Amino acid sequence: MIVVGAGQAGQQICDSLRKGGYDGHLMLLGDEPCLPYQRPPLSKKFLTGGLEAERLLLRPASWYEQQRIDVHLDTRVERIDRAACRLRLASGEALTYSGLALATGTRVRPVTVPGADAAGIHYVRSLADGQSLAAALSGARRVAVIGGGFIGLEVAAIAREQGREVVLIEALERLMARAVAPQVSAFYAALHRAHGVEVLLGTGVDAIRSAQGEHTLVTSSGAEYTVDLIVAGIGVVPNSELAEQAGLECRNGIVVDDCARTSDPLIVAAGDCTWHMNGFLKREIRLESVQNAVDQAKAAAASLLGQSAVYCQVPWFWSDQYDVKLQIAGIGMPHDQAVVRGDAASHAFSVFYFRAGTLVGVDSLNKPAEHMAARKLLAQGTPLSAAQAGDLGVDLMQVARGA
Repeated sequence: MIVVGAGQAGQQICDSLRKGGYDGHLMLLGDEPCLPYQRPPLSKKFLTGGLEAERLLLRPASWYEQQRIDVHLDTRVERIDRAACRLRLASGEALTYSGLALATGTRVRPVTVPGADAAGIHYVRSLADGQSLAAALSGARRVAVIGGGFIGLEVAAIAREQGREVVLIEALERLMARAVAPQVSAFYAALHRAHGVEVLLGTGVDAIRSAQGEHTLVTSSGAEYTVDLIVAGIGVVPNSELAEQAGLECRNGIVVDDCARTSDPLIVAAGDCTWHMNGFLKREIRLESVQNAVDQAKAAAASLLGQSAVYCQVPWFWSDQYDVKLQIAGIGMPHDQAVVRGDAASHAFSVFYFRAGTLVGVDSLNKPAEHMAARKLLAQGTPLSAAQAGDLGVDLMQVARGA
């Protein structure tokens, strides 16, 4: 069997295949020069220099040897010949498969305004990106961050903690608008401003002029900001071209069912690159998270083994900014009611999202116990009223336990 994509999902598929009893030849192909590694720290602790690249590895090289996984790095697959069950590599080599897993991930969405192709504009997706940004950040004085999502805000927080001047430019009217409620957006805007970040909302970037190591951003309001480092975090796009070329159904990602099966019975897909039927949400979605990569990869491996393991897990995410840990359980958007539990001024509170009276998601800030209770409530489908959610006297874990 062959796994294309040496990221979190690809590594997990290999692991699950071996644990599931697959004893045959197993190949893992990756187009980066390094073994599978954790990506979340790249926009967090890794930028501070406090985390070495080796510590990001999901498994050491010896693990792949012990598991008899034939790892090929710096290897790009150019084409899938489904009729012949064969891959053609950029090197010209051809590989034949009996089962194929696609874990091709995503790539950054580039800034496309005039001047955005200048050297010195950074993104955060790969280990090479993180290493390049960490080096540039150490010598920067003034930093511009384009995009007020998780990546942009995490980078802004690190830059401020390192003493850089930071301006953050977000095109929408609030931060993390596609993921959290206005209450949480307002909290983070205030948090970053309190740490000295200049936060511009409802503001786009119309052009970038670069000269002599400096960049001047021209905003949609006509204002200009001159910085020596630009970091952009404006989303990602799924790497589905290989699947599209092979004639697999794709729609904002590689379409798979709730067992991670594509439209070809010999091919599965998992991770950020999939548009999938999510058993928990009961709708199709594409998720960018470690949880999804790991859990969907297990379902994909089971399908390759001829088993049927339905992927039905509560999505969860996290973000570290300054001394605040945001943990998200479920998908709170859209919702028709949001209940705040606790006091935002204390930097420790949760927001519970309801749709038609049913709990659909919870954001917890510095509230790890409430996050764990929320995941249990959501996984079980335990009824929780808005009144209970907002009442600090109600022990949510006890509710989850049915006590």
